[in-house]
Amino acid sequence: MTQPDNIILSVRDFSAGFMTEGGLLQAVDSISFDLREGKVLGIVGESGCGKSVTAMSIMRLLPVPSGRYMDGQILYRGTDLLKLDSSEIRKIRGDRIAMIFQEPMTALNPVKTIGKQVAEVFTLHRPGMSKKEIETEVLNLLVKVGISEPQQRYREYPHQLSGGMRQRVMIAMALACKPDILIADEPTTALDVTIQAQILELIKSIQAETGMSVIFITHDLGVIASICDDVVVMYAGRIAEKADSVTIFKSPHHPYTRGLLESIPRFGLERKSRLVSIDGMVPGISEYPEACRFANRCRHVFEPCTIANPGQIHVSPYHNVSCHLYGKEND
Repeated sequence: MTQPDNIILSVRDFSAGFMTEGGLLQAVDSISFDLREGKVLGIVGESGCGKSVTAMSIMRLLPVPSGRYMDGQILYRGTDLLKLDSSEIRKIRGDRIAMIFQEPMTALNPVKTIGKQVAEVFTLHRPGMSKKEIETEVLNLLVKVGISEPQQRYREYPHQLSGGMRQRVMIAMALACKPDILIADEPTTALDVTIQAQILELIKSIQAETGMSVIFITHDLGVIASICDDVVVMYAGRIAEKADSVTIFKSPHHPYTRGLLESIPRFGLERKSRLVSIDGMVPGISEYPEACRFANRCRHVFEPCTIANPGQIHVSPYHNVSCHLYGKEND
């Protein structure tokens, strides 16, 4: 299948889940989106909505044997990643598509030095490099991601570094082979606000410098506003809305998207005023209804919402919403 020239990754009608003792649980249900070359795509939503499962599926890293790639395609430059064998996907993973994981303390090996862990990327994907060349490249990477005293950090272990430093090491590992696509799975979640801002600025500057495409996964709309060109809003394993970031913030259509935006704290609020919240809870993965999954929390719910899935409705050529409020689905 051919793709438009500016689309580097295309997820098409993709579904994934996990086999359990109680049967197959579908965590991601028929999602479709495109990543434009040189742009940042944000995937936002509450915990448990399928963001990380989507990211892990692109990397073909769902746990074995429970993980299941059920339907659809994940096309990287026209090649379906789901059809590659294990040796072929290993050549792409970490080289052409790299990932920054959510918690660096668990992602890093506690018994290997920082230098050895970053060097492994070159050993695997650049076998022709000498040990001296690899060491030089690793030190250059540590400097590039803002790690002070790189010679000393090279010999240290993860527990000797702060959370922010560990996250910078993860970024260095992801950038080692100059990937086409960087997937950042909530890379600032466990960090304080000052370090969060530094990590975001680092990712933005590297993306601008290299021109790589980025998928940035977060639950923080403030992060989305500061870094993303396009946005996918996920809820309970489905896409609620997708558009460019300006449209999402200026003209949100889905009640869930509007609820997320309304719940952001703002300057100028009256003292002691209550923050807006979305009532109710996200349904559990084993309780997903076939109809609209936001219906039990929606202020605008009406009869069709509890009967059928609205599908993706085209508000404009680059703005889709999954909501019965906007009429019949356009084919």
